[in-house]
Amino acid sequence: MFTRRLLNLALRAAFKLLLNLEVVGLENVPPEGPLILMINHTDLIDPAIAGGVMPREIVAMSKIESFRDPILGIIVRLYGAFPVQRGEVDLRATRRALEVLRNGEVLLMAPEGTRSKDCRLQPGHDGMTFVALRANAPVLPMAITGTNRFGSNLKRRRRTDVKIVIGKPFRFRSNERKVKRDVLRQMTEEAMYQLAAILPPEYRGVYSDLDSATERFLVFEDGG
Repeated sequence: MFTRRLLNLALRAAFKLLLNLEVVGLENVPPEGPLILMINHTDLIDPAIAGGVMPREIVAMSKIESFRDPILGIIVRLYGAFPVQRGEVDLRATRRALEVLRNGEVLLMAPEGTRSKDCRLQPGHDGMTFVALRANAPVLPMAITGTNRFGSNLKRRRRTDVKIVIGKPFRFRSNERKVKRDVLRQMTEEAMYQLAAILPPEYRGVYSDLDSATERFLVFEDGG
């Protein structure tokens, strides 16, 4: 935790030098209790920016390949992230995610599973929804835009315009002890539309048709 706080302080200082950062909706962040922070993902720095702007410390899931990188691996370990195996059911990562939430912490998850090369939202995976249901934890959508230009701007020694919009927290409504797969999928779709709604139209991808969004399985609650 101490190392993570030091890193966040360093990140915030770096943001002031490298980014023109605008943050909207910080009042929606619940001040305490378990929370899943759901982000879209277009660049490597997205989790770091999310952690840097949040008023609470976060624990991030990171693809196992990041831990094998000689430089990035050091950073994600220092940050307290834990690995997840993409493309399969990772029971160890799921248990760790539930432990984080049981401890009342904030868990960062990117339900798309991988970075979007064109910045447009890809179909969400059900892992986040499963964890949220098991932990009875609220989900907080965070839309991040502009980071895809960070690398090229850095080479040109230019600051990057980045905007973060934080939506309203919600929980998944379920009266069943074991949720059926088709219901789980519908819950994921509803969550992804909440994320799409706070993104610019050109970022919404497969969730562009907001008129198709439903809220049958969502219960909204107050943030901060």
